[in-house]
Amino acid sequence: MTEACSPYLSFGRLDWARLRGGTPLTLQERDLEELSGIEQRLSMREVEEVYLPLSRLLNLHIEAVADLHRVTSTFLGSLAPKVPYVIALAGSVAAGKSTTARILKTLLSRWPDHPRVELVTTDGFLFPNRILKERGLMERKGFPESYDLPRLVRFVSELKSGRFPISAPVYSHFHYDVLDNETQIVSDADIVILEGLNVLQSGVAHTVFVSDFVDFSIYVDAQEEQLQTWYLDRFRRLRETAFQDPSSFFHYFAEMTDDEAMAMAGDVWKRINLANLRANIAPTREKSTLILQKGPDHVVEQILLRKL
Repeated sequence: MTEACSPYLSFGRLDWARLRGGTPLTLQERDLEELSGIEQRLSMREVEEVYLPLSRLLNLHIEAVADLHRVTSTFLGSLAPKVPYVIALAGSVAAGKSTTARILKTLLSRWPDHPRVELVTTDGFLFPNRILKERGLMERKGFPESYDLPRLVRFVSELKSGRFPISAPVYSHFHYDVLDNETQIVSDADIVILEGLNVLQSGVAHTVFVSDFVDFSIYVDAQEEQLQTWYLDRFRRLRETAFQDPSSFFHYFAEMTDDEAMAMAGDVWKRINLANLRANIAPTREKSTLILQKGPDHVVEQILLRKL
């Protein structure tokens, strides 16, 4: 499909980098250590050429929405309730969503007006393992039916109603379950980044979706073969680190031989993650406002921005 027929404007890396304008670099090398994921080592060049222009674009969008709120307040003759700007960040398992979310949170919070930015992951809205086991869904974790979608929709609806404080459930990848006695409190946020597999999904069982409450959406994209490589690389690192802890849900992987563990990880990728990507995640790509297209080593090579 040519760009003239596409709903997106396409930018190569260098053309996109020029759109940074005068956006200052507010990160240092030591910040990158904290922001990088286990499978993705951020470079300062990636920040300057990809994420600074993106943070500038988001800031311009947020300012435009703030102007609309002021117009509404003028029309009503009273202050319209403050509601946060919601950014949805979607993509496959192992695409690097969490790293992208962390760096955007940091960059946006360091703009001159110092907005309050919260990051919420939809993993917390998975049904607890006990419910997934009762329903025979442990092998479908991450698929739409494994989430408490009414609760998630209610959460974002309350966000866009300005009903602070709001609590969100918390998920532990170490324990592979929702934590019973822990919640994330979102209070008086200016911007909320909602990150997860399902933030752009819709379905016939509901008439209201998370995407109905989203102001700007980002899809982190990569080829299936690349995603599989990153997934297996991450699995290897986790097997050498977190999985060594006997308290980890996945400790049994550390006790397998290398060949046994990698064979099982490859099977999980194909049966669960790849199947979910093809059926439920990749189809949401074209719903996004912006697509970050990655190549090897998590380097963003192309950016697609939806035309207005």
